[in-house]
Amino acid sequence: MAVISPSRRLRRTPFSDGVEAAGVKAYTVYNRMLLPTVFESVEADYHHLKNHVQVWDVSVERQVELRGPDAARLMQMLTPRDLRGMLPGRCFYVPIVDETGGMLNDPVAVKLAEDRWWISIADSDLLLWVKGIANGYRLDVLVDEPDVSPLAVQGPKADDLMARVFGASVRDVKFFRFGLFEFEGREFVIARSGYSKQGGFEIYVEGADIAMPLWDALFKAGEDLEVRAGCPNAVERIEGGLLSYGNDMTDDNTPHECGLGRFCDTQTAIGCIGRDALLRVAKEGPLQQIRAMTIDGDRVPSCDRAWPVYGDGHKVGQITSAAWSPDHHTNVAIGMVRMTHWNSGTVLEVETQDGMREAVVRPGFWA
Repeated sequence: MAVISPSRRLRRTPFSDGVEAAGVKAYTVYNRMLLPTVFESVEADYHHLKNHVQVWDVSVERQVELRGPDAARLMQMLTPRDLRGMLPGRCFYVPIVDETGGMLNDPVAVKLAEDRWWISIADSDLLLWVKGIANGYRLDVLVDEPDVSPLAVQGPKADDLMARVFGASVRDVKFFRFGLFEFEGREFVIARSGYSKQGGFEIYVEGADIAMPLWDALFKAGEDLEVRAGCPNAVERIEGGLLSYGNDMTDDNTPHECGLGRFCDTQTAIGCIGRDALLRVAKEGPLQQIRAMTIDGDRVPSCDRAWPVYGDGHKVGQITSAAWSPDHHTNVAIGMVRMTHWNSGTVLEVETQDGMREAVVRPGFWA
């Protein structure tokens, strides 16, 4: 099996020493950094995440910082979600679109102050797009990538672990809100969010020097909680309908095709660069859309490419993510399907690496 040759272009993270000591077995490359994908096994990691607590190195979720008098204006230019009522201390899931309404990223926007924002991005060169918009429109704003490396604490015991390290008041942080909490004399932005449906927090760690002391403190505090190093789990995210930018959607797709129309306030989000294009999409409706599906048969192979989906003898879509679900005893999948075949209960055929399989469109995701 071929391996990736390390180089300075493929960056380690401030937590890489801890990840390696914890026995990481596989990585993927994400924003030119190493993102763990497996520790014990995908299935064992899945069960542990659902029952205990894990600490994830998600430093790959790089921050694009907007700072200056025009920060809020720039942020609204990037997304069709209306941000006028967003107060400091809140986090919003925001589709980022180009002038055609195509998805460029689906990050979380963190409003630190009226003139300071972080955009916690998925895997793409969004920093360059944002710099281009800021300079092209001559906005009074600094756009940069700060020294911030997120660390996620996920799972049903996440509140207990976080309270031991940051104090009981961390339990009071509401979903998609954040607070400021101290560790070893440093203040951290901590949000109740994360790339799983099991609940938990994301700690925005400013400064690489404090990363491993925090990592070690979390593991020491969580010994009796069965804390382990973990990572975003492919099976759990598909069950929860958590989309992966670059896999389930690209800049060829609009937010409406991705099932994200509820985050598009195209009538009121004046200033968004892709607003005019999305107004047309909202009026006419998408011709295809993301759907949850089950795939019959034994465990499917790894979905490392899009699998064509057929209905009535014609190609009507593609499966972009699929995995065997131990809890639901079936293959769960995310796919983009034409409106003629996207109704719940529609039976389709999927062309996988090991042959044709029957698939059924579900009414929704599993979590």
